[in-house]
Amino acid sequence: MPSLRRAVVGETIGTFLLVLFGTGAVAAAVLTGAQVGLWQVAVVWGFGIALAIYASAPLSGAHLNPAVSFAFALLRREEFPTRYLLPYVAAQLVGALLAGATVAALFWPFLLRFEATHALIRGQTGSELSAMVFGQYFPNPAIVGTDAAARALVSPGRAAFVEAFGTAVLVFVIFALTAKRSTSAPPAHLAPFAIGFTVAVLISLFAPISQAGWNPARDLGPRLVAFALGWGTIAIPGPEGGFWVYLVGPLVGGPIGGLVWQKCRVAGPCSAGALPDTRE
Repeated sequence: MPSLRRAVVGETIGTFLLVLFGTGAVAAAVLTGAQVGLWQVAVVWGFGIALAIYASAPLSGAHLNPAVSFAFALLRREEFPTRYLLPYVAAQLVGALLAGATVAALFWPFLLRFEATHALIRGQTGSELSAMVFGQYFPNPAIVGTDAAARALVSPGRAAFVEAFGTAVLVFVIFALTAKRSTSAPPAHLAPFAIGFTVAVLISLFAPISQAGWNPARDLGPRLVAFALGWGTIAIPGPEGGFWVYLVGPLVGGPIGGLVWQKCRVAGPCSAGALPDTRE
């Protein structure tokens, strides 16, 4: 393990980059139409995650996500001591907060124009269309809308399940890619792209439902920025009090995904690099 001070720096920088690239892609898509379609946003997210991992892995191992750190603290204590959990999560939140503030500063004129064009009053119902640049909402306001009929499509419980499920898949893949003595995983220098591509695929599938967060820091840090900039209860607690969805869902789903990998590996089918022995 790296020293705690070095690890905290790595997690702050890495999460800053991850959230900067990701929320920047959302801001560019929502406010300017620069990204055409959900897949383009998802791909930028994926590449951003890969770059953030490359930049921070030598310093901290590049968790960049409280759900990932929580899963490692519960299931891989030999690799990640429990005493590192709270400092990692704090660093991740700080990095996400700084990234959210940076995106707000860079896109501010475009945000004001977007609000004026769409007659949005910040902090009132409907302003999720601009707040989604920072925090996340269910269903996706840009795809489904913000009226009562749209909200009826996805309950807080359904959104929390989607967030838990997506995070479980992500952590399952991370555990598989980082398992020791695995012969089926790609080389270590390609793992960041595999992880980023996993997130991109998950976003392309589930972002219409919950905006596809999979990361409590990614949501909470920018959401706090939105709250401070005037979105008020639209930011926290959000429509139907739903901001908890993006905290609880990933924190429940992450360890489940890691546990499924651990159990599967012990049982045999997911053993690191294991293949049936067909020799006579």
